[in-house]
Amino acid sequence: MNAAADLWSYLSATPLTWLTVTILAYLAADAAARALRNAPWANPVLFSVLLIAPVLWATETDYAAYFEGAQFIHFLLGPATVALALPLWDNRDMIKRSVAPILLALFVGSFVAAGSAILLARAFALPTEVILSLAPKSTTAPVALGVSEAVGGIPTLTAVLVILTGVIGAVTVTPLMNMLRISDWRARGFAVGVAAHGIGTARAFQVNEVAGAYAGIAMALNALLTSLIVPALVRWFM
Repeated sequence: MNAAADLWSYLSATPLTWLTVTILAYLAADAAARALRNAPWANPVLFSVLLIAPVLWATETDYAAYFEGAQFIHFLLGPATVALALPLWDNRDMIKRSVAPILLALFVGSFVAAGSAILLARAFALPTEVILSLAPKSTTAPVALGVSEAVGGIPTLTAVLVILTGVIGAVTVTPLMNMLRISDWRARGFAVGVAAHGIGTARAFQVNEVAGAYAGIAMALNALLTSLIVPALVRWFM
């Protein structure tokens, strides 16, 4: 037992340990989702969290130690965000034909996502730091973390809220759209891209290529608009 404890003490202090754990957890979660035929509730990110969280709890590893090892994945979010320009360019002809509805849906979706979060949080008398951390929850993680820090929120809390928003959106989007009888893949994809950023976009690509393309467009545009409107909404509502 002492040897095992000494071995774990050594491994837990090595940054690559948690990077390896994160990658292995995601690979296992993705395999499980595929085995379940990518059912709406079988979300790889959700499964990964359920796999990693007990390990962190059992090993008494705090977030700072885990992040030190997994920060390379966090770093990759930056290039991934820049790469959002690709679906915009690849689908530029479709965007030109639908500029008006795209812009209208974008503004409504962005304002409702940020504004409703602030108003509901205030209605429940949540602390100011929590409200500021919650405001950019519907945009992609690198942008959300930057906006949260800029307005005085807690970036680590924002990261949790962003993941929760994405997972909930990815799990509920397909049954919700079916229930509402929305069959236009462009509308379905754009909605989930605005509301549930990258995790929702990944789900859209699983369901339909056109939906995925429009989700990518929505995610990129929402990232830009959210970074502009959240500081203004915070000053207005707070």
